[in-house]
Amino acid sequence: MVVLGSKMLSLEEVHRVLFEGEELVLDEAAVANVHANFEFLQQFSAKKLIYGINTGFGPMAQYRIAEEDTFQLQYNLIRSHSSGAGKCLAPVLTRSLMIARLSSFMQGHSGVHPDLVLLLRDLINHHVYPCVYEHGGVGASGDLVQLAHLAHALIGEGNVLFEDEIRVAGDVFKQLGLKPLEVRVREGLAVINGTSAMTGIALVNIIEARKLLMWSCALSAMINEVVEAFDDHLSYELNVVKRHAGQNAVAELMRTMLKGSRMIRHRPDHLYKELEEEIFKDKVQEYYSLRCVPQILGPIYDTLAHAETIVVGELNSVSDNPVVDHRHGNVYHGGNFHGDYISLEMDKVKIAMTKLSMLSERQLNYLLNDKLNHKFPPFMNLGKLGFNFGMQGVQFTATSTVAENQTLSFPMYVHSIPNNNDNQDIVSMGCNAAQMTYKVIENTFEVLSVQIMTLLQAVDYLNCQDRLAGFSRKIYQDVRAIFPKFVEDAPRYADVQNIKAYLMRNEPSIVEPAAKRQKSSVQ
Repeated sequence: MVVLGSKMLSLEEVHRVLFEGEELVLDEAAVANVHANFEFLQQFSAKKLIYGINTGFGPMAQYRIAEEDTFQLQYNLIRSHSSGAGKCLAPVLTRSLMIARLSSFMQGHSGVHPDLVLLLRDLINHHVYPCVYEHGGVGASGDLVQLAHLAHALIGEGNVLFEDEIRVAGDVFKQLGLKPLEVRVREGLAVINGTSAMTGIALVNIIEARKLLMWSCALSAMINEVVEAFDDHLSYELNVVKRHAGQNAVAELMRTMLKGSRMIRHRPDHLYKELEEEIFKDKVQEYYSLRCVPQILGPIYDTLAHAETIVVGELNSVSDNPVVDHRHGNVYHGGNFHGDYISLEMDKVKIAMTKLSMLSERQLNYLLNDKLNHKFPPFMNLGKLGFNFGMQGVQFTATSTVAENQTLSFPMYVHSIPNNNDNQDIVSMGCNAAQMTYKVIENTFEVLSVQIMTLLQAVDYLNCQDRLAGFSRKIYQDVRAIFPKFVEDAPRYADVQNIKAYLMRNEPSIVEPAAKRQKSSVQ
């Protein structure tokens, strides 16, 4: 089980709840602290003007709300802002969103009743997914619209996905013996006023992006094997003089992956001797997409390490407004709901994943273009040239998908549109940034699927399975189990989807390099 509230929540713990089925448990002392914070706000707010308790919202905060209307005000806020559009978020994103919101409340600065954190815990553990729509919040005042749909489910009125069926939340609550949330003071504003939708999606993005990075390292190692590249561009001695942690970590990962390979060549054995040829058959240096992998994937490695620090920091932060501080006996008004931290990091991750997909596409192109590789048949066609097509059709899919990634990589961080009668005059668009990054990541898994299909066909063309490194040979065997060698033409769309699902479910298993992945400074 994963205990929430006793310490900072890590990305690995989120992964265990999201993907390994671990139960989420709330620390009793932390729940007691949430209750103390609620009791303080309930007493402190009497006869005081506090935003969102006895005032309107946003530019209507100048309007005082009568005491008898304050509870209804919270329900009005939830219902009016349940106005999203587009598709519902994928269940894994919604589940992560709920973990992020619960983590924020468990800091004990939101003035919410403990019933809220207990209900959120129960919904997470029972795999109840509120229908949260992709289009809505602008990322300042938080993810208002997305989180309003969470709140709408919590009060029993919204729709949820439960056991693969869309149902009214209240009906599912009755089935599970749960009680809908009752507003006590500010539970409506507390739920919708934060960065938890963008943060939840960002957590999943970091998990999946790290997986893509490992796969890209693995496939880059394999392509260097099948073309029998020289080994010095991955050497410790070459990379250590470039003082970047990511580059050196990637180079070491790839060296580890290639241990035992009988295909990678040692340059002194071939070129560092007296040669008589005027024109060399051997390529003296490989194309950049093979030779410069540590320099290309290194910045991506470092970007993900930094993004994890920021996103995990936001996960463990209080992101609503106002902040209720029962220890200092005050309520502070400000802008912790602003999503710029997540927006900027997601744009950086999105750009990094697009570059990773571009590397994959260039490596793919090298394998398919016989005029470049001088080693394989055109389009890795194992059949009759001119009559069969090999990987020709699937290459179009990879190319067009990378092009989409490139267009999607325009940053949302610099795309602010004032709204809310100019009360929100500069916003983060953080949830948009996170969702676009999720799309780019999904696209990139498809591109790598086409690349691995081609690599496996190359291995069979060379009949070199026994010469591969043990690491590469295992990947070959595992993927061949779901994608057999082909010679004759047939539709390949199902193969792409099956391999994509395999890549998303698995991560290349390898010992972490000595230049270990940077850990979050907030852990």
